[in-house]
Amino acid sequence: MKKVLLLVLLCMIVFCCGCNADRLNTAASSSRVYSLDAVHPVNGRQGVCVEGDCYWVSGSTTLTKYDRNWNVIAENTEPFKGYELEVNHIGDIDVYGNELYLGVEYFSDGEGKNIQVAVYDGDTLELKRVFPFRSDTGQLECSGIAVDPDTKTVYMSSWIDDTSSNHLYMYDLDSGAYKGKLEMQPAPKWIQGVACYDGSLYVTCDDGDADDNAPDHMYRIDVSEDRKTGTVVSEKTFDDVTRQGEIEGLTFDAAREEFLLLYNRGARIIAGMPSGFYEGYDQEIHEVFVYKTGVEGKR
Repeated sequence: MKKVLLLVLLCMIVFCCGCNADRLNTAASSSRVYSLDAVHPVNGRQGVCVEGDCYWVSGSTTLTKYDRNWNVIAENTEPFKGYELEVNHIGDIDVYGNELYLGVEYFSDGEGKNIQVAVYDGDTLELKRVFPFRSDTGQLECSGIAVDPDTKTVYMSSWIDDTSSNHLYMYDLDSGAYKGKLEMQPAPKWIQGVACYDGSLYVTCDDGDADDNAPDHMYRIDVSEDRKTGTVVSEKTFDDVTRQGEIEGLTFDAAREEFLLLYNRGARIIAGMPSGFYEGYDQEIHEVFVYKTGVEGKR
């Protein structure tokens, strides 16, 4: 009996050491540093992107354009005009060539349908065109979208916690044709936004618990040469936000070496929908956190 107990104890020690090693390796996987520089209140709760001297922010049903000083210069509060299928929700967004790329859908009680890739004018914030969506890909929701000009690829992420969210779904930037899906290994959970930067993909995940003051995270995805799989490693833990809440979209500003994150606080979120407020709040607050970023050891 003692031998059995000793063997179990040794197995537990080896297992725990292995887990700790994995955590340490994951935690040390990023050589990029993030230093919080500024926080800006914004009108939307979903996504953020930047190009040149302008920022764009998406709400679930709004689009807002800001100048470099975060002054509003354009707004569209009725962005769903011109669709053939019913839609009511915008996720994280991206911009390329002064065109906004949106993943839109009809979202209710944690489920999405009528998913579409929509392109809007960066100045007027009006709908220009829609990519034909492939309903046989397995994608069940769209939480975010990212444009990779180098590979001419548009990536779409899914928030729903099932096997469909193990992938990022790819469309051709020029033709809008479906290109396949990239399997994330291991798959992160509750993806809220996706971005392309410096040869890698990045996703933000609502995998903390605001009730327990547990922070959300960002992960880096190192994509294989055939672009069929991507190794997922921890990039940043957001323990420096104002209050733990709900992480959303992200973007990188290469020209200014900045990382931008949209984060919500105050509202209690159940099945992806606001449901009441935490103590001390009577409304949800949306903020963009701006981090100075660079590779460790470089100036």
